[in-house]
Amino acid sequence: MAALQKLSQRGRLHRLYFLLVVLWEAGAGQMHYSVPEEIDKGSFVGDIAKDLGLEPLTLAERGVRIVSRGRTQLFALNPRSGSLVTAGRIDREALCAQSAQCLVNFNILLEDKFNIYSVEVEITDINDNAPRFGVDELELKISETTTPGFRIPLKSAHDADVGENTLQKYELNPNDHFSLVVRSGVDGNKYPELVLELALDREEKAVHHLVLVASDGGSPVRSGTSRIHVTVLDVNDNAPIFTQSEYRVSVPESIPVGTRILTVTATDTDEGYNAQVAYIQEKNPGETSEIFELESTSGDITIIKSLDYEDAKVHDIDIEAQDGPGLRTRTKVIVTVLDVNDNAPEFYMTSSTSSIPEGSPPGTIIALFNVHDRDSGQNAFITCSLPENLPFKLERSVDNYHRLVTTRALDREQFSSYNVTVTAKDGGKPSLSTDAYITLQVADINDNPPTFPHTFYSAYIPENNPRGASIISVVAHDPDSDDNAHVTYSLTEDTLQDAPLSSYISINSDTGILYALRSFDYEQFQDLHLRLTAWDNGNPPLSSNVSLSIFVLDQNDNAPEILYPALPTDGSTGVELAPRSAEPGYLVTKVVAVDRDSGQNAWLSYRLLKASEPGLFTVGLHTGEVRTARALLDRDALKQSLVVVVQDHGQPPLSATVTLTVAVADNIPDVLADLGSTRTPADPNDSDLTLYLVVAVAAVSCVFLAFVIVLLGLRLRRWHSSRLLQASGGGLVGVPASHFVGVDGVRAFLQTYSHEVSLTADSGESHVIFPQPNYADMLLSQESCEKKDFLSSPQSLLEDKGEETSKESMSWYLHVIKNPTDF
Repeated sequence: MAALQKLSQRGRLHRLYFLLVVLWEAGAGQMHYSVPEEIDKGSFVGDIAKDLGLEPLTLAERGVRIVSRGRTQLFALNPRSGSLVTAGRIDREALCAQSAQCLVNFNILLEDKFNIYSVEVEITDINDNAPRFGVDELELKISETTTPGFRIPLKSAHDADVGENTLQKYELNPNDHFSLVVRSGVDGNKYPELVLELALDREEKAVHHLVLVASDGGSPVRSGTSRIHVTVLDVNDNAPIFTQSEYRVSVPESIPVGTRILTVTATDTDEGYNAQVAYIQEKNPGETSEIFELESTSGDITIIKSLDYEDAKVHDIDIEAQDGPGLRTRTKVIVTVLDVNDNAPEFYMTSSTSSIPEGSPPGTIIALFNVHDRDSGQNAFITCSLPENLPFKLERSVDNYHRLVTTRALDREQFSSYNVTVTAKDGGKPSLSTDAYITLQVADINDNPPTFPHTFYSAYIPENNPRGASIISVVAHDPDSDDNAHVTYSLTEDTLQDAPLSSYISINSDTGILYALRSFDYEQFQDLHLRLTAWDNGNPPLSSNVSLSIFVLDQNDNAPEILYPALPTDGSTGVELAPRSAEPGYLVTKVVAVDRDSGQNAWLSYRLLKASEPGLFTVGLHTGEVRTARALLDRDALKQSLVVVVQDHGQPPLSATVTLTVAVADNIPDVLADLGSTRTPADPNDSDLTLYLVVAVAAVSCVFLAFVIVLLGLRLRRWHSSRLLQASGGGLVGVPASHFVGVDGVRAFLQTYSHEVSLTADSGESHVIFPQPNYADMLLSQESCEKKDFLSSPQSLLEDKGEETSKESMSWYLHVIKNPTDF
């Protein structure tokens, strides 16, 4: 008998394998496997590598992994063999309860190409559960008047297994009065009924003890027992009868707790106590008895625990009606749970990246995720969406998988990161939605050069600055980040006054601060023109240029320099001549000075610092002209000493002084005579020397006077010729007025030169100074340089043939006065 059972079981296994092969070939690419429950962890399920057409060793390189939704992972991949194995012990009854077929679905993901493959594994049942009765002992009461053939429903057993492993038969222990009949219900379940075979006699035996055995069809066979105690009663010969052999009711899963969903009714034709009916809910293993409550007297069925369509779609309630003496009848209530939209979509993030480089091409995959709704029908229909104005879109794949991809190249300088909200919305009314948040960082690439805020920079630095003084700080900004935004600065090589620019200026490569390497002198150069370059540290580095002009500001570091009167080189003191007949305001001489500085630092003012006779002379504040303040008197000393100070307007002001000696006399002999009377010769030869000097001066004066007369005659002749030409040619139009000299001009010229013959008190150390009249104006005013009159432009007098003669005569005259002993 055992051998026959093994052959039969082996035949069933062959048929099952053949069926699986057929299903695999018809699966249109879906992989199907079968594995029995309760096998050990790591047991072989299927060859994934072979079915995918891959080598086992490439599975890890391709990133093959199992993706399932929300449940405990039941299977795993063996990286060495490429086979699908169990991840632990599998309990079919916990997964699928008593479903005829238990299928577990999951996906296989190839991460290198984001390919998804569906896998379906059937969990086959093994006989690991024995039939169990709801109660271990059953009390029955039967009237002794009950006729043979009367049937009493018994408590049925429950087997969690399915197929052949589930409950197959009931057996009753042998006895004289009862037999067992098994009735098959419309749901396929077997219900045992106790049949009275022989009339009972309470006086003979009041209680009968029976044993009901429920057996399944597994190998080995498992069984469960229930002890039945039959008490024999008198008279009551009618059992209650339900109005329906089976009750059906449909309720929504959102029905409130405490709601009555149905009332069952049974009637008994007996009277009195024998007709009193009580309703009893059969306590079967499972949660059904914990969800519903049956009121024993009214037959009302009430919800005592919330329903969940996703946990169980149908509930079976077994109810018995029992009369007073104990006769019973059975019925079934089938409660169908209707789905309501009470579950929002759920996200399962399969793969995602947190950062991509800017400039990545459109279509770059950011994330792969799955969306699932536990509801059914329209309530489980899901649509996914993104906010507007984002450079992303969703691409739908198989089994509610979606890809988040870019629609254009990203720019980190516009947005360095994105917080993407993906909204999944189901089709229920009202619809439910769930948001998933994906944070994406945009990695920087070096696509922006440093930029200066200005196209041109100007800086100012005072001259005489200390070495190392900072001049200006320039800053370039790079919108990139990290090393791509780190800016360094450099100077473009150039030269200034034949010296490299780097010897004048340096720049801090990190801060952009320019420093002076030497002290600048405004009088050497007033400005520097540079070109700065800013580089970033990207690869390759980018750069930009900017021009910079540095202007040196003048400081008052140069004192005025006196050009006239010039100090003699032989140590003597120059003498200016002032006639005693001079009126107030008479021009004695003019102090001429310049300042190498500029601007206010070069504005000069003149004042009389010290005089041997105060109030006799005045000095022009801005012109430096030394004039008489009053008429000269006989009591005024022949020799007047003046100290003139020249001061600029800088801060602090600088000054220079010059000492003038003015001889008060009408002519040179008077000067000499006065000088001789004021000095007692220490040497007899001094009188002879003075005589020689007087003779030399008189001779030179005569020669010079003759030269001036000749020169004047030549100018008058030229003037006369031009007048004749003008008269003959209708007038000379456009001839400059400076070409014609009047008598007043000649007189002024002569007076100027005659007054500038000066002698010292010591005739042995005499010299003569011949300054050019009004030449100081040429140093102070451009306009004075442009006035070409007879006085300011003596060069015009030298245009004739006597130019060389004039120069030679003046030189000889100066030599005679300086060295009278040579004559």
